[in-house]
Amino acid sequence: MKKEWNERKRPNRLEKQYQFESYDELRDFLDRAAEISEKIEYYPDMGFGKDYVNVTIHAPEDGDTVTDEQREFAAQLDALYEIKPTEN
Repeated sequence: MKKEWNERKRPNRLEKQYQFESYDELRDFLDRAAEISEKIEYYPDMGFGKDYVNVTIHAPEDGDTVTDEQREFAAQLDALYEIKPTEN
């Protein structure tokens, strides 16, 4: 079952946790997510442990909702998660 992003208020943001089978899988995901972040110059809040990463995408300070661009970034992270390291 695919877990959806949670939309939260006060402050407005999207949140999601990704689970991994190993630290190596997690590390690969973080490296690939960093490449996307650098390309579009958007950096979400990420906190991680041995086999998970929590991602928070905050609405811009000058806006009260998460932007379409930020939602697209979230979709790109979902697509990365679906790719297993052996498929690269």
